[in-house]
Amino acid sequence: MTAPRQIFVTTALPYANGTFHIGHIMEYIQADIWVRFQRMQGHAVNFVGADDAHGAPIMIAAEKAGKTPEAFVADIAAGRKPYLDGFLISHDNWHSTHSPENTALAQAIYKDLKANGLIESRVIEQFFDPAKGMFLPDRFIKGECPNCHAKDQYGDNCEVCGAVYAPTELIEPYSALSGAKPELKTSEHFFFKLSDPRCIDFLKQWTTSGAVQPEVLNKITEWIAPGEDGQPKMGDWDISRDAPYFGIEIPDAPGKYFYVWLDAPIGYLASLKNLLEKRGESYDAYMARPDLEQVHFIGKDIITFHTLFWPAMLKFSGRKVPDKVFVHGFLTVNNGEKMSKSRGTGLDPLKYLSLAMNPEWLRYYIAAKLSGRNEDIDFNAEDFMARVNADLVGKFINIASRAAGFISKRFDGRLGVISADGVALLDALRAALPTITELYEQRETGKVVREVMALCDKVNAYVDANKPWEIAKQVGQDDRLQDVCSTCIEAFRILTIYLKPILPKLAADVALFLMVPPEDFGDVKTPLGPGAQIGEYTHLMQRVDVKQLDALFEPPAPAPQALAAIESEATVAVAVPGGEALAPVITIDDFVKTDLRIAKIVDCQPVEGSTKLLRLTLDVGETGDDGQPKLRNVFSGIASAYRPEDLKGKHTVMVANLAPRKMKFGVSEGMVLAASHGDEKAHPGIFVLEPTPGAQPGMRVR
Repeated sequence: MTAPRQIFVTTALPYANGTFHIGHIMEYIQADIWVRFQRMQGHAVNFVGADDAHGAPIMIAAEKAGKTPEAFVADIAAGRKPYLDGFLISHDNWHSTHSPENTALAQAIYKDLKANGLIESRVIEQFFDPAKGMFLPDRFIKGECPNCHAKDQYGDNCEVCGAVYAPTELIEPYSALSGAKPELKTSEHFFFKLSDPRCIDFLKQWTTSGAVQPEVLNKITEWIAPGEDGQPKMGDWDISRDAPYFGIEIPDAPGKYFYVWLDAPIGYLASLKNLLEKRGESYDAYMARPDLEQVHFIGKDIITFHTLFWPAMLKFSGRKVPDKVFVHGFLTVNNGEKMSKSRGTGLDPLKYLSLAMNPEWLRYYIAAKLSGRNEDIDFNAEDFMARVNADLVGKFINIASRAAGFISKRFDGRLGVISADGVALLDALRAALPTITELYEQRETGKVVREVMALCDKVNAYVDANKPWEIAKQVGQDDRLQDVCSTCIEAFRILTIYLKPILPKLAADVALFLMVPPEDFGDVKTPLGPGAQIGEYTHLMQRVDVKQLDALFEPPAPAPQALAAIESEATVAVAVPGGEALAPVITIDDFVKTDLRIAKIVDCQPVEGSTKLLRLTLDVGETGDDGQPKLRNVFSGIASAYRPEDLKGKHTVMVANLAPRKMKFGVSEGMVLAASHGDEKAHPGIFVLEPTPGAQPGMRVR
């Protein structure tokens, strides 16, 4: 017998300036399923999380709330438990980066990096807000992009063209905190020398060791590869910030603090240390184990920190490096639609629970969508209801409900002897065990669900072939009835074990019903056997009610002031034009700010991954620096009303001076005008505006 694996597992630290969102819950569910699977295999897992509690945004948010940063993050932390417990997340410990353990570990790692010659001090110029009396983080400086000249871009990168630059390169920069024009001042900063050949050589080795997924490796390789000058594209990392700053002080550097992203991942170790010390165990001894596996679950938006900065920090401070960094994609709602609470397109985890929606419905649905790859997944309400009602309840749960009643009423709750056809069915179910466990190991939970549902189909085919409800009516067929129903109960038990990492509460309820202790994968091979006693069956899971889904995505009620205005409007006019009240009055000065132009639809294509959007390529009469026509891409939610080929060559009207908007599918450079009724269900249809013949691209609508 091989020794149990020793595994240390983490989930990404949520920033302590807000509640959990559905993306957090998706990641926690994925990690939790993998952890539960490992524990069912007999392995020893420490599963920890923590709040990322430092940085200028926390300090600024606390100030706005009229709280100290310490009180602010403590209040956020106090609201975590309902989410974690509600969705059955089995973290062993939840901690905070604002802790003695994190302070001690961060300062120790810094000292070790410095002793290894990888910390360098430099005097740099950076922007200072004279109104706030503080140096500005890059994200709190805005201005015009030096590359594409888009307005109101952040100080480190442009969201329109994707250019990366220094804040000092912005045109007409201003402070996002005060609006003041920032001043350039010098300050001593500390850098982690990631460009050191030792770091580059290590990262080339570590990233190709199997620690990351192939698609993630492709991205990392771009950062490590040398540029045109032969030097690594990845520069040294500025790890310091100036007071005032909410964070951990740098040793022997008064007024200097660690940049939040240095101490944030150290929070994984701090949470583990806090857990082990509460148990009376040695953190140092645990981390020194040669068989220890360190595994991180993260989203694709924080790859850089976890696959470059973090492993290099650990390596050159003399600590264990991660064995695996598992990266997942984003979660969208209803065919790629961007989440919006005001439009009711967001999926609020607490609202989900407050509607008495079963958390295991969501665990099952997310598991059915996830794979071991870095891919986005979509929550579709109709698909969700179908998968839960038809598959989880209809295929799986009904196996037990179709057999348990006969066992209880006709055979005093005792299983009988199973004949050859039942044995063959159960053998087929048990034969799937190696495949299912390997899929769990590789985080291919979507394939696990498909495998189990295929096995459910086999069992239901057996039930339909034998029809226990008809056997029950036949005289002298009691043995066969007990045989068939016992086969179903044994099959249901095996399937429950296969789904247990995904559905832990249901599995616990099934164990009570079958009167067995909590079961692991090894128990698949051992039947309950003839004469085994089972309990009285009670329904194990309800179906999703469409009313619950409607309520889940119902937009928030209007504020009292807005509601009063609506009611007032209603007393003035019974009917409103187009199903909507007119907008508040504007002046001519307001209107002329909107630049409406005639645009020709040069091309129109469907958008892969969306059922609502079309990608329009528009000629607005613009020319580029090369004298050639300059075209714009605009995404428009008109796919339900138009085929792409019907729009090519037509003219329309667009808002030409709308700030570009970065979407999942690309950048949308304007807005095409279309009309629709306020009550789309009663008056369906979307109508793209078309000018009369003679209008040319670029003409302004006045």
